Amino acid sequence: MTPLQIQRLLACVFLGLGGWALFLPGQVLSIGIRSDLNSGDVVSTVLMGCFGAQAVLGGTVMLLSRFTQRTFLVFGILGSLPFFVFNYYFVFIVPVFSSWMLLDFAGNIAILTLCIMGYLGMKKTGQQTT
Repeated sequence: MTPLQIQRLLACVFLGLGGWALFLPGQVLSIGIRSDLNSGDVVSTVLMGCFGAQAVLGGTVMLLSRFTQRTFLVFGILGSLPFFVFNYYFVFIVPVFSSWMLLDFAGNIAILTLCIMGYLGMKKTGQQTT
């Protein structure tokens, strides 16, 4: 798989999950938040939609940008590792999210894996690093 294909797959993760939160925020809230904590109010729905819109924007930028080795490396670290901590904390320590939120955890694994693959692929082919 080429780094460009990897970059496009990475964008699809954001466009797919972000699009879901943007267009079906109530559904995401109903399965992602524990039922005893889910208020289902308008504000929660709007905030989930905003979260989705940001992910769609990020996915669009990824789709239209030119990634370098550094981009894959930095995005892999900053685009996944803090979210592993976030997901762990709110699933296991302060249980706000339902076990369905582990889908986001899987998305973060995909992000980290794709970024490592993109980084190593560019390094192997000697493509531009900056």
